[in-house]
Amino acid sequence: MNVANSGSVRETARRIAVIGGGISGLAAAHRLVELEPACEVVLFEKRDRIGGALWTEHEEGFQIEQGVDNFITTLPWGLDLCRRLGLSDQLVTTNPDYRRVFVVRRRRLCKLPDGFLMMAPTRMWPLAVTPILSPLGKLRCAMEYFLKPREDQSDESMAAFVRRRLGREAYQRLVEPLVAAVYAADLEKLSVLATLPRFREMEREHGSLIRAMRKQMIERRKHSKGRQAGESGARFSMFVTLRNGLSSMVDAIAARLPDVRLDTAVERLEREGERWRLIFTKPRPAVAPPIKPRPAVAPNDTETFDAVIIAAPSYATADLLRPHDTELADKLASIAHSGTAVVTFGFEREQISHPLDGMGIVVPAVENCPILACSLSSRKYPHRAPEGKVLLRAFVGGTRFPEMAEMAEPALRPRVLGKLTSLLGIAGGPIYQSIARWPRTMPQYHVGHKDLVAGIEARAAGLPAIELCGNAYHGVGIPDCIHGAEQAAERILADARGS
Repeated sequence: MNVANSGSVRETARRIAVIGGGISGLAAAHRLVELEPACEVVLFEKRDRIGGALWTEHEEGFQIEQGVDNFITTLPWGLDLCRRLGLSDQLVTTNPDYRRVFVVRRRRLCKLPDGFLMMAPTRMWPLAVTPILSPLGKLRCAMEYFLKPREDQSDESMAAFVRRRLGREAYQRLVEPLVAAVYAADLEKLSVLATLPRFREMEREHGSLIRAMRKQMIERRKHSKGRQAGESGARFSMFVTLRNGLSSMVDAIAARLPDVRLDTAVERLEREGERWRLIFTKPRPAVAPPIKPRPAVAPNDTETFDAVIIAAPSYATADLLRPHDTELADKLASIAHSGTAVVTFGFEREQISHPLDGMGIVVPAVENCPILACSLSSRKYPHRAPEGKVLLRAFVGGTRFPEMAEMAEPALRPRVLGKLTSLLGIAGGPIYQSIARWPRTMPQYHVGHKDLVAGIEARAAGLPAIELCGNAYHGVGIPDCIHGAEQAAERILADARGS
């Protein structure tokens, strides 16, 4: 029973607020209405669109993913949500003809050795003949097979782990560029247990990454119709996207939500009896009044809710929760974030001399190149460019060159284009170009991150009817975010039923 504003007593549906309109907030809100259609769900998003890093543009015949461009299928939660949204028939796998990666070596592109998957080789001959490593570097990498596993099971940095197993050169030239392209991180600080724990499990269970990977490949071939020939880098055969763009997922969820508030920033949370009061800014009017100037700050408004799911970045979550738990807020605020920019170019195919027989390019830090990585987007998914044209997406910034994520467009665009021109043999200017900026969007899972998150969740459990979700906790990929968000929604509903 709730007391209405009028003072009359009536039985009402529970009101639940979701703060943050990225994929985590959307997935949480969707799960709430999916499991309990009678509850009143309100989604608050401070920007003028929902979706966060899921943002597809269709321009001049190109399909441009301005943020994330696909998701992995080895984790089931992305596929499962697409099925429930009726999007299964839109799922598209990567082009099997180009499932390989190039690594920059002394300003030239070299193919990553076939079978080298993120951190370890599955085939030794391609590693033996690659020009990326010196003879000594190859020998040191091969010695990994005979090294004893580490007995201490505590966390360590990705850099320390890889150097310990594969050596300094393999770390610098092969692993660092592959992992940095995913996490936009400093691998000297990045936690191996919070990001790629399966490699530590391989070491513990098999004694060697090479031995573990070879056993896995043998088992995989036994249960598959044929080997994924020439695949390297990430396991590209395990990735999918949506034919009409990842914004299709955003649109499908939005169509099922009863109340989405854009341009509405939640400023404070206040406890009011057994409910939470949200104080937020009203959206500005689309057109300024004809006489009075638009105010510098929009007026606040308030509403009360039975429960709140916060799907905002951890630093924004810290600000909201600081009045209620200072220690929790400090823990949330301690999660560092990096930013990136995505610079996209379209070309005529004939402008590029490189065969483009791969899906992407990664750049080691030792190359001192302004680009972190480049996706050959229309090779990866052919439907993203018209026939005879090519779409490239370059990533800059991260912890390596943080200033580039904020660099002014007149300086950023020619710098990126110049490097791509020299790497790919491009003649002439682009026929399409765009820039998308993502400031403070990539949480950094530093050594000890798992323990930090356990502490955050323990403190957050002490706040009634509050749940947290987002990419700062248990994974940065789309499936991880969906899973964490749906779990948060389910806990909110379970608590309500138990109360």
